[in-house]
Amino acid sequence: MSDSDTTQTNAAFDHDVVIVGGGPAGCAAGVFTARYGLDTVIFDRGRSSIQRCAVLENYLGFPGGIDIETLYGLIHDHAEEAGCEIVPDLVESLERADGGEGFVVGVQEGEPVTARRVIAATRYDGEYMRGLDDEAAMFETHEHDGEEHEHFDKGYAEGDGTTPVDDLYIASPYGATGYQASMAAGRGTRVGITVVEDVRRERGYPESVASYYDWRRPAAELDSEWSDRDRWREWFDDRLPDDHDLEDERRREIREREVDRRLETYLSDDEIDARVERGHRRLLEHVDDDLILEAAREIEGEE
Repeated sequence: MSDSDTTQTNAAFDHDVVIVGGGPAGCAAGVFTARYGLDTVIFDRGRSSIQRCAVLENYLGFPGGIDIETLYGLIHDHAEEAGCEIVPDLVESLERADGGEGFVVGVQEGEPVTARRVIAATRYDGEYMRGLDDEAAMFETHEHDGEEHEHFDKGYAEGDGTTPVDDLYIASPYGATGYQASMAAGRGTRVGITVVEDVRRERGYPESVASYYDWRRPAAELDSEWSDRDRWREWFDDRLPDDHDLEDERRREIREREVDRRLETYLSDDEIDARVERGHRRLLEHVDDDLILEAAREIEGEE
């Protein structure tokens, strides 16, 4: 289910967002962009550095540990459920589209695609991004064993993933974000939210209301005051700066969409129960059938 104020893809591009890399960082970013309604494709050849792990025992939520194959299946399943398309191809080049807005993404096996925004979520050398910026800014040189080696600058992006290249974001877990898989997922989440907030600004949301969150709350939390649309409208208008330049019609349009989005985050008890059951059933799809049958027999034996 999308949180978007619009689900229309920019017709000038094949996709709203292209993500390079389908590990924890890339899939986390994709979950947030796709849930907002942005047409998102993830290019992944299965080269995520997480593949070098034997088993993960520190990824939150798996007290007994989790094998990489199952985790990869879970994160890809989640990304696709959110609306992402996952393409098993390698991105080889990234160039500015004609007119200087958006990108042309060249891949190893398929046809090039265009994207309004690109999120780099791989830890390999970033060669495909050469030419997008001054190489002295994007790459750095180190000497090792008497030879010079050039690498993508791990400090090139800001903490929120933005870069000096408009609409290019870095979700790779470099630098202060560390190299643990759970930190990579957190980095991807931060960058996915950054992209959504940039889209909201582009669509006319003033800075004071462009911030974005994606969560669900019990409808029981809605008291009589906040279940009233007029109260949300008042909330929205109170946050607009005095010097905002939104025309009244556009302001009302954005406001109504935002009120709809916020009210839709509240779920009834029945909706919560249905989603909880669905979540458990989806998890079972990734558990070994023999283990499920073994657990079932143990449960029957206790009755």
